[in-house]
Amino acid sequence: MRIVVSAGGTGGHIYPALAVIDKLKTKYKDLDVLYIGTKNRMESEIIPKRNIPFMGIEIYGFSKNIIKDFKNGYLILKDYYKCLKKLEEFKPDLVLGFGGYVTYPVIKAAKKLHIKTFLHEQNSVVGKTNKALAKNIDLVAVSFLSTIKKFSKAKKVIYSGNPCSEAALKAKVVKKKDVGLDDKKRLVIVVAGSLGSSTINTKMKDFLKISRRGDYQVLYITGKSHYEEFIKNEKFPSNVKVVDYMDNLAGLMKSADLIVTRAGASTMSEVLALSLPAIFIPSPYVAGNHQYYNALEIVNNNAGLMLEEKNLNGKNLFEMVSGLLENKQKYEIIKMNLKNMGITDSGEVILKEIGELIDEC
Repeated sequence: MRIVVSAGGTGGHIYPALAVIDKLKTKYKDLDVLYIGTKNRMESEIIPKRNIPFMGIEIYGFSKNIIKDFKNGYLILKDYYKCLKKLEEFKPDLVLGFGGYVTYPVIKAAKKLHIKTFLHEQNSVVGKTNKALAKNIDLVAVSFLSTIKKFSKAKKVIYSGNPCSEAALKAKVVKKKDVGLDDKKRLVIVVAGSLGSSTINTKMKDFLKISRRGDYQVLYITGKSHYEEFIKNEKFPSNVKVVDYMDNLAGLMKSADLIVTRAGASTMSEVLALSLPAIFIPSPYVAGNHQYYNALEIVNNNAGLMLEEKNLNGKNLFEMVSGLLENKQKYEIIKMNLKNMGITDSGEVILKEIGELIDEC
């Protein structure tokens, strides 16, 4: 079986793609994969390291700069013909897109050649590229139930969840004592995305100092580029541990009682898979404000709390954290609702549907 996979720009697009590739390999031992991504973004480093054949194309997101957008329009057309030629040579049974603007010329070329197509949408808000490609896609899989109705022009839409959830479930448990924490004390993890956030870090110092009044311990993850600045001339309470990065965060989440985090697609999939109560602080700096709507999906199902960055301060966050941990009934209801929302076999769901799609060929 031969497939072409395209996803780019962020881990939120790339890692679900890799999860599906790994799942397909379990069923199709002869699987032949070609990954098409951008030349200059993170997939150009991640994919070759996985020994997956990679074709890079030059493409950029549209901006409000007329000259740059005109050039990008030319590049998209050029990339489309390049993808047409490559797909004709490679002859894939299926082309899979996981978002990012690099997906556009790949899926358009597949449609032109009448190759079966699949899209996965990680967020509650449909990305611009997936929205533009949705018409006549053979199979669309979504991470949030409410997103199904946004793909009315696709041939088939399924609620699959995010395939990254299975990786979270398989992660090796990290005990509190393994990272220098007290195994007998409740743990709150606070993290502002994989890279951290200077805005969040500044506002969090007050929370960490106030948290000495809480009956729990806090692991604060600053992000590697912010660590030295964050700890400079600071002394935090004994119940607070500050680190720059956590290698197996999903493993530690299995030992935690609460996480305070952004609301990116990968994080959401882990929270849902592990049924870990969360307070979301969505990034207001992302396309379409999609993190806000990701978090809202959870909040509307009474499966978590949200504190917008504009309202974030130490006192507000302390009251939310303490209020949730001290209200056992509310805490257990949130855990139960997360369990009801989460799909823990997302990869299997997608594998089954793709298998049926291939059988139609």
